[in-house]
Parts: sequence; C-alpha cells; structure tokens
Amino acid sequence: MADAMNATPATPDHALELRRVMKSFGPVVALRSGSLVLDRGSIHALIGENGAGKSTLVKIIAGLYRRDDGDFLLDGESVDFASTAQSKAAGIAVIYQEPTLFPDLSVTENIFMGRQPTGRLGRIDRGAMREEATRIFQRLGVALDPDRVTEGLSIADQQIIEIAKAISLDARVLIMDEPTAALSGVEVERLFAVARSLRDEGRALLFISHRFDEVFALCDTVTVMRDGAYVHTTPLADTTVDDLVRQMVGRDVTELFPKLPSTPGEVVLEVEGLTRKGVFRDVSFRLRAGEIVGLAGLVGAGRSEVARAIFGVDAYESGTVRLNGSPLVKGSVRQATARGLALVPEDRRKQGLVLDEGVSRNITLAIRSKLSRWGLLRSSDENRAAREWASRLEVKTAALDATTGTLSGGNQQKVVIGKWLATQPKVLIVDEPTRGIDVGTKSEVHRLLSELAQQGLAILMISSELPEVLGMADRVLVMREGRLTGEFARADATPEAVMFAATAEAGASL
Repeated sequence: MADAMNATPATPDHALELRRVMKSFGPVVALRSGSLVLDRGSIHALIGENGAGKSTLVKIIAGLYRRDDGDFLLDGESVDFASTAQSKAAGIAVIYQEPTLFPDLSVTENIFMGRQPTGRLGRIDRGAMREEATRIFQRLGVALDPDRVTEGLSIADQQIIEIAKAISLDARVLIMDEPTAALSGVEVERLFAVARSLRDEGRALLFISHRFDEVFALCDTVTVMRDGAYVHTTPLADTTVDDLVRQMVGRDVTELFPKLPSTPGEVVLEVEGLTRKGVFRDVSFRLRAGEIVGLAGLVGAGRSEVARAIFGVDAYESGTVRLNGSPLVKGSVRQATARGLALVPEDRRKQGLVLDEGVSRNITLAIRSKLSRWGLLRSSDENRAAREWASRLEVKTAALDATTGTLSGGNQQKVVIGKWLATQPKVLIVDEPTRGIDVGTKSEVHRLLSELAQQGLAILMISSELPEVLGMADRVLVMREGRLTGEFARADATPEAVMFAATAEAGASL
C-alpha cells in the first residue's frame, strides 16, 4: 500500500506531498518512511501512536528539521526548507496545541508581528492593521476584539489568532496539531466551523488528533502511521474506529478500560470543607485504599485547583485535608510527599518534568534524598532506581540518559507517573492521565491504574473524557463552578446523570 502511494506522480490537486521521507537523530531513527498527500479543499487527518513519527513529519514540513532522504513537494515542486521562515514564506502554517503569542501585545499586534504595514514616513499603519484583522475575523465568523491585549485570552481564542495570522500570510497549507486538547465542547465546535470555512476556500488542512470522534466529525481522509512509517490512507467514509486502531497499534486493543476488581479498604484521604474564594467552595469527599474515584466536570469547574490545593501547591482559606486520619499542613508539598501523597499534574511538560534532563534524573527527582548517602548521589544508584520504573512502565527510550523532552507524549507521561510511584505513595492523584496520548498507550495507562488500585493504592483520577471516568472509576464525583454537585456509584454513573450534575444550576456564589 505504501509503495503504491509513493509511486503516485505529482498532480495539480496535491498541495503537499511527502514520499518515503527519512529522519534520524544519531542512532535513533525517528522517521523510517513517512508519506503523506494533502489535497486542496480537504481536511486530512494524521493519526498514530505516540512515537509513530507524526511530530517529526510535521517538523520537517514546518522547516524545524531537514529530512535525510525522501521527496518533499509543494504544489508539485521539490522543496527543502532550512528554516521555519522558509516554510511560512512558502504558504505553510502550523497551529500548535499551545499557541505562542506575546501576552502583553494586542490581538492585532500579534497577528502582524514582524511584518507591520507602514504608511507615510515609514511609521506603522495601525489603522490598516486593525482593519485587516477585523476583516479576517469577520471572514472566519468569530467575534474577537482586535485591540484587546492577548494576556488572559482562552486557548481557543489564542488558536483563532494563530489561524488569523496564517490567513494574513495567505497560507495555503494549515497544520493543526492536537488543537482541541484544552478546549471545551463549544470551543471545539467553533474551531471546526473555522476549519471548514478554510477548507471551502480551497486550502489544505492537516488535522492531528487522538480523538476519533473529532477525526470522523471533521475530516474526509485519514493517514495512519506506525513506528516511524506510513501504513495506510483511506477516506473516512470507508473505514471504522476499530480498523484505524488495528492499523495504528498493529494489534487489536480489545479493552480500552481494563478495570480490575478491587475491594475498597480503610479511608486514606479525607477532604472536608475545602474552600478558596472565587475558585472552589465547601469541597468534601473521602477516598479509600484500593479505590479509583473519578472527578468529572466541564473545563473550568475547579477540579485541578482542588487537586493542587490538596497536594499543597495552591493555598486555600478554609477546610481540612487528612491523610490516614492526621491533618496535612496547608501549602506543604514536602510534607504531603513525605506522608504518602503524590500528584501527576495536568500539564506534564510544564509541571511534571524537567525536559532538558534525562529520563533517569526525572524519574528519581522526588526520591533523590532517599538515594543519596551523606549528601552525595551516585549515578549508579540513580540509574538503578530509574531502571526499575522505566522497565515496569515500559518507557520507550534509547537510554536512561536520553533527554526527556525528546520522548513521545505517552512516554513522557509514563516518566511522570514513574517519578511519583517511586515515592511509594498511599494516595495517587492523576490529573488528565491520558491527555494527548494515543489509544494504545491509553490502554496501558488504564491497566496500570487498575492494577495499582487492585494492589491497594487509593487513586483520585481527574479527567475531561467522560468515557474514561465511567470506564475506570469505582465512584464518580462531579464538580460545577467550584462545587461538588453529584456523587455516583459505578453502577449509577450514566453519561446522562454525570452530565446533568456537571451542567446543573450551581448553588450559592463562590
């Protein structure tokens, strides 16, 4: 199948083509044979497990990497970008999951940064900039104030600004890399409406996502990659989720939520009346050994803020957190960790890892004092401790000293989990445990959590994916606007009941 596609000659309908592209970093082969064809007036999905080569392929298109071998054609002409500036100048724009804008500048200034139009005497023509920004937003059908400072805007609005920037550059190829990971349902729909309008203008869009429902709702064609190589391209109307999963992982993932039976034991974590004005109010619940409690709710409900307060990262005005019956000191992460509490944060790259350090160093970050002798830490002791968890969690890395930032998202998540499991916690809080990772790795993470609960670990799992909550939790707690609005046993936690609790009218103000 791959050879047949790679043999296809360039045609005017193809906006972009990659054929048998290869890329290595020293001994590590990141891309063995990457192939992709994007047509004008289409939205093409690119899927695959973490480590399949998707990011490397995108970075070659964006000019961040140069390919080692293979063909790269734009509008039928061979290209070889040596920089992101060359890629942008050729009409390619990449919209990342986390936009990189200047927070202290206005929306308009961000759109035209580095290429502001000038008027008489060489001065920046701010009126022309504002007029063009307004015109683009009207064209996209979104209401954004061109004069507003970017700081404080939602991720969704920031992505719209990046798209506006691409349109102002007359980008013909737009790549959207996991653009919906941090968006609410309404924001996703708005983004999809914008994407469809760009498609209808004749632009070629590449949509990268791990969410199959979004892929089928938005895209017309899908390409699957596995282990750094092209696998298959097909119209989405001619395939199913099961077919795509088999192509992605090379096997059947028979059970995405492998929930093992466990018997809850004694209460380990007690939260009573936890309150932080304007953020959350009167949050109370209990967590038992061997139990997975899911904390559900819409984006902005206050779930992550509660988790951070329990762990001691964020302050709270009133309430009590008890671990094994004894209160935890407010705001002391050190004491919480020493007492057996662990938190796998929502944002692994910013809050969970030191990306420039190796896998070994990251896994042992929270236990370095235990490993050291008279204040000295030997590399052999560090590597021995890290090797145990890297092996148990099946972290795919060339070496333990490999830079963590070079790992796939799924393997980075395993490293964060390994770091906290190395502390031998009694309570594990996991915030969005499978965000941004592929279906195969999701199944592995779910199995790990289920096994840990069966062994007696108490787990509080925060997730925005309702199937994940319903599939893995023994009990489900629901939050809305900073307050607990529902609690359901596993048998009673239906999608309708949980969503009603997540959207029901809140009580008193925060």
